[in-house]
Amino acid sequence: MKVAVVGGTGLIGSQVVEKLNGAGHEAVPHSLSTGVDLLTGKGVDEAVAAADVVVNLTNSPTFDEASEAFFRTSMDNLVGASERAGVGHFVILSIVGVDRVPDLDYYRAKVLQEEILKAGSVPFSIVRATQFMEFMEATMSWTTDGDTVRLPETPIQPIAAADVATAVADVAVGSPLGGVLNVVGPDVYPLTEIGRMTIAAKGDGRGVVPDDTAGMFAVVRGDALTAREGARVAPTHYTDWLSRA
Repeated sequence: MKVAVVGGTGLIGSQVVEKLNGAGHEAVPHSLSTGVDLLTGKGVDEAVAAADVVVNLTNSPTFDEASEAFFRTSMDNLVGASERAGVGHFVILSIVGVDRVPDLDYYRAKVLQEEILKAGSVPFSIVRATQFMEFMEATMSWTTDGDTVRLPETPIQPIAAADVATAVADVAVGSPLGGVLNVVGPDVYPLTEIGRMTIAAKGDGRGVVPDDTAGMFAVVRGDALTAREGARVAPTHYTDWLSRA
């Protein structure tokens, strides 16, 4: 099976390409560095030509209101090219609970991405994942002041990027879902606890202070970002991932 992996040189995309090729498929990575520009349309038709499956793992360069324009233009160009090429399956990666956090510009933009895919004529699958373990340190950095990290108590169900890549690769070579597969980590923690575990593993001496106004996850209500019924539970625990990171 030939799979065009757009965004195939990034954290998830590079692993999806590796997993698919290791399973005997022909996965080809595409990105700006390979000459494919989803915003101008340059190289897009060529990237999806003869592909059985298109996997879109590109991401907006910002998390603010400009992300909506990115996803609208990139999806219009890529879906249009996929329709012209007769692609049989189009897969995107989204976020568990993305439609439950309307106060975040980026999450509204990801909902728009999903809607554009659904409105097209190409059979599709949407893989929604919880927050990546690899991004927990960056999340903490947004609200770090000296030796203090301020974090809300938002429940988070972190998942390893490798487990996300496995789920995306599995979906890509399966029949189109015509809907959503949620993939989640095995454990739920308040974000404050994730912060404390991360700091303990790094031994950097910072302290965590609960602050329900701190950072982008402060606007999340309840358990919006945790598993939905029927979710696929990944095997990697955050404590195990930390010990290897």
